Amino acid sequence: MGGYPFDHVLIAAQQGAPWANTLLWAEYAPAVKAFLTARGSEEPEDLTSEVFLAVFDGLHAFSGDEPQFRSFVFTIAYRRLVDELRRRSRRGLHSPWSPGVDGRAAASAEDEAFTRVGDDAARALLDGLPEDQRNVMVLRIVADLTVEQVAHVLGKRPGAVKALQRRALDSLRRKLS
Repeated sequence: MGGYPFDHVLIAAQQGAPWANTLLWAEYAPAVKAFLTARGSEEPEDLTSEVFLAVFDGLHAFSGDEPQFRSFVFTIAYRRLVDELRRRSRRGLHSPWSPGVDGRAAASAEDEAFTRVGDDAARALLDGLPEDQRNVMVLRIVADLTVEQVAHVLGKRPGAVKALQRRALDSLRRKLS
């Protein structure tokens, strides 16, 4: 992490050193943004900023090593995402009309081919999973959390996380074959 051991960066950040906060942001923000994007945040950049504001506000109370810090960050990210999803479900989705997203129009063969490759295809596969399985897979793959860290973030037992992951992988195998 910028050539510094994690514990030195953490202590400096807890003491308010801007360089340490910058290093923490640079290290963890891309994974947080990827997680939020994969889980359907409308504004993943804004939500990532909110997550890190909360992380930096709670930094003084944090104690632990790097894996525990990663879990701390993704716990906040998951909770902020849940809050966003709840707000959206109460208000409903409001988006301006554009011909490109009109579901009544048939996409061209070229458009369909492009949506079947890369990130969109992976996101579509994950979106086809039940919510608990999707959360586990995104936290394991995108956020690169351990089973124990995912269990902590989601408030589940590690055995339940393993079972959800196994079911998700089985489901994805069936879809891909």
